[in-house]
Amino acid sequence: MNFGSSFGISASALTAQRLRMDVISSNVANAETTRASVVDGKAVPYRRKLVVMEATESNKFSNILNSKLNGSSSEGVKVRSIIEDTSPLKPVYNPSHPDADAEGYVYMPNVDITKEMVDMLSASRSYEANVTMLNASKAMVSKALEIGR
Repeated sequence: MNFGSSFGISASALTAQRLRMDVISSNVANAETTRASVVDGKAVPYRRKLVVMEATESNKFSNILNSKLNGSSSEGVKVRSIIEDTSPLKPVYNPSHPDADAEGYVYMPNVDITKEMVDMLSASRSYEANVTMLNASKAMVSKALEIGR
């Protein structure tokens, strides 16, 4: 592995963690949204979104050969998809709410603020760790260039 690939790996992780923080922010912002969309005249509450990541390392010989010839890296992480959490919505008794059903229940989003804060802390720490790794790689390259003079 060369220094260029370590920069690429860190960059891919920074991008993925930033997207993860954006999705978590969206979840927190919509924690009380009872009308994210309307289907058949019924309000559909917001559903929590989750980021699914996967490694981008490829074990195919042709991909490894091309990446080494081009000096690029096929390693790192990428966001495969953003999915909706299928956990049940929270029924809250509030007959005066405009989105209440015939029995007086309003279905609230399946967003738990505590979970979101823990996820945000995890994403933030991962982002910080990758910034630290990027800075360490940069410092090593800088030292190597000074020694070579």
